[in-house]
Amino acid sequence: MNITRSKPAEACGVSPACPLSAACVPDQAMPCEDVSHIHDEKLALCDALEAIADSLPGQVDRFECLRVGAILAPAIRRSHAFEESRIFPVFETASAVPGRAGSVARLKAEHLADECAAADVSEELLRVGHGGEIGNPEALGFMLRALFEAMRRHVAFEREHIMPAIGRLESPSLDRAG
Repeated sequence: MNITRSKPAEACGVSPACPLSAACVPDQAMPCEDVSHIHDEKLALCDALEAIADSLPGQVDRFECLRVGAILAPAIRRSHAFEESRIFPVFETASAVPGRAGSVARLKAEHLADECAAADVSEELLRVGHGGEIGNPEALGFMLRALFEAMRRHVAFEREHIMPAIGRLESPSLDRAG
């Protein structure tokens, strides 16, 4: 489908001055809202991973392991695809600030690392959720914490640096990204 419009902001109803309006698509949520929802979803996953890590070894909720294991990797891949296709290009061109291409390259590398870690964590959580033994609770806890801490840092960077540079981000949970 080919979409033509005279002003990008018409697609989502934001001010034409909003640099993120270039990422707007008709009949879809505003990209700034999409990013807010993506960040909230990532932070909720971080909270769930932290709760599982805190419950190791004896109090682990196997159903929660199944739930998180099933949604983690696809949610991370989906959010990264959105950011890389609609947010990062706008960030790179929002102004002539040097170093943006380097920041985007680093964020994309973090995406790859997070996706690999999420796949490993998902596999382990599904195994545990299906009754598998937790052979080394310290190693599993470290694995979970490494992922959710990296994800929280990534969200914080996007909220503190990318979103202010390209538009607005209105989310009641801004303070959770720290």
